[in-house]
Amino acid sequence: MQTDLKTAGFGAFVRSCMLFGCESANDKMSLSKPKRKVDEEHRQFQERWTLQYFFVEFNGNATCMICKEKVAVLKEYNLKRHYSTKHGEQYDKYQGDERKRRATLLQRELTSQQNIFHKAKKDADAAVEASYVVSELIAKAGKPFTEGQFIKECMQKVADILCPEKKNLFNNLSLSANTVAERISELSSDIYNQLRSKSKVFTAYSVALDESTDITDSAQLAIFIRGINDQFEVTEELLSLCPMHGRTTAKDIFQQLCDAIERAGLPWNRLVGITTDGAPSMTGKKNGLVALVQRKLEEENADAAVVLHCIIHQQALCSKCLKYEHVMSVVLKCINYIRSRSLQHRQFRAFLEEIESTYGDVLYFTEVRWLSRGNVLKRFFELRSEVKRFMEDGRMDVPEFDDPKWVMDLAFLVDITQELNILNLKLQGPGQLITAAYDSVKAFSTKLRLWKTQLSAKNLSHFPTCRSLAEEGTAFSGDEYASAIENLLQEFDQRFADFKAHCVTFQLFADPFSADVESVPNLLQMELIDLQCNSELKTKFREAQGQADKTGQFLRELPPCFPELSKVFSRVMCLFGSTYLCEKLFSTMNFNKCKYRSRLSDAHLEAVLRVSTVTSIRANVAHLCEQKRCQVSGKK
Repeated sequence: MQTDLKTAGFGAFVRSCMLFGCESANDKMSLSKPKRKVDEEHRQFQERWTLQYFFVEFNGNATCMICKEKVAVLKEYNLKRHYSTKHGEQYDKYQGDERKRRATLLQRELTSQQNIFHKAKKDADAAVEASYVVSELIAKAGKPFTEGQFIKECMQKVADILCPEKKNLFNNLSLSANTVAERISELSSDIYNQLRSKSKVFTAYSVALDESTDITDSAQLAIFIRGINDQFEVTEELLSLCPMHGRTTAKDIFQQLCDAIERAGLPWNRLVGITTDGAPSMTGKKNGLVALVQRKLEEENADAAVVLHCIIHQQALCSKCLKYEHVMSVVLKCINYIRSRSLQHRQFRAFLEEIESTYGDVLYFTEVRWLSRGNVLKRFFELRSEVKRFMEDGRMDVPEFDDPKWVMDLAFLVDITQELNILNLKLQGPGQLITAAYDSVKAFSTKLRLWKTQLSAKNLSHFPTCRSLAEEGTAFSGDEYASAIENLLQEFDQRFADFKAHCVTFQLFADPFSADVESVPNLLQMELIDLQCNSELKTKFREAQGQADKTGQFLRELPPCFPELSKVFSRVMCLFGSTYLCEKLFSTMNFNKCKYRSRLSDAHLEAVLRVSTVTSIRANVAHLCEQKRCQVSGKK
């Protein structure tokens, strides 16, 4: 009996093992069998299903027009089962034309409902995009973040009058102070991220640095970058605005520069130039910023960078060598007397209005403004008769007005400062090639030599103010003014020695087809000869000469057989000739962070300045809108 039980138990165990083995085999077969993918079946919606089952296709799915449910897989069985189980009893009674009319009506209702949701989404996306656009305009105009709410209220009032039916669109616009600040920060981040992406393909880049203080006496270091890629496309943007709340020594500035370069992912061995304002902390030979940068490049086994002193600063310093203090002191004494006293100022303006003068006032002189001296002198000279009459009325004795020699000195100073202002304006502007700026300086030096010769011969062809006095019978001493021109010429030759040291390279870039082969480095001579003998390239260069965009286009067309020349050209193209962008940024900074917005944070200040001073990169608003949803601010 026990044997039978054991035998029976063992047989059951064997049968269970056999069943388990079969199930395992079936499982393995099912695992090994590839799963069917619906996408690979390429099912298509059939038009007849609309009338048979009241379904339409929307975004690749079949949508029931009656209950608005979706069927993912386009199989007639699925649609038929849905219709039969949920709507068959109610809609089977419609046949023929009545069924067609019912299907058309349901389809129209579904389309209308979908359009409502689509329009709501479209309006929300448009509101977000509009908030970015308005925030960008607020930043560029230097307005406070709170102006956004005021702008929204203005648009709502306008909408009430012009398009009342669209007032809700303006109600959905988010322009609160926090939202505007956030939008500007996001625009700034997007510009910076684009700059980082572009910097990865830079073949060479240079930096321009300058430092100034804001309204709260916090030092702000502006760092601009100008990079070029292998297609000779130049990118010129603000790299960083670094607040410096402590000391501003060369080591501190160098550390800020290192941090900015590392954050942008820029390699040190591609830094080819550095332009500063010439301050001692920047240009010190041993411990200045330039010395520290050169030491860093040496550690990185990179070539030494080209160091330049801002060409505009040097031009402004050259103009100070005109020692005509006996003229400037009298001019400033008269101007300050008129404008520093409220009563005198009102009476002077009333006097000019009474005699119907061309100008309504004299100008204040500001030492730090490049063009101030020339403009002040020109206005004062043209109003000298009116100023003299006003002063003679028992106010202040100015005997210099009756001295013909003093008046002629004033006229000479007016003429020469006007020419210096013209040169200064030529040197300003973003994206200017360094060769074009240096050409302007060389042209002015040539003019100085001509003027020296002409003044010695009492030829006043290019000095209209002096000529007008000479025609009235005022004595003119040519040798004295020629000596002043000589001093100015010597100052120019001395100040621009750093530019003159790279004159051969600049000439090679400006006109490689006229460059002296023997004067260039040996590494470039063979390529330069091949280039100068290529008639086709020479014709293209003449067509593009003098224009930065066309010069880049010509360089992009250079064959690959000129690698060393291309390297030199790219290095010259990305050099900063001046710190104009830094000075322009500081002007914008002082306008934004004024006494009414002195609590503007460093992060928000940098964001505003990056958005408002952008030159070659625009924020990708469409990309930013994809990451946002509509937010409503203010009262409806």
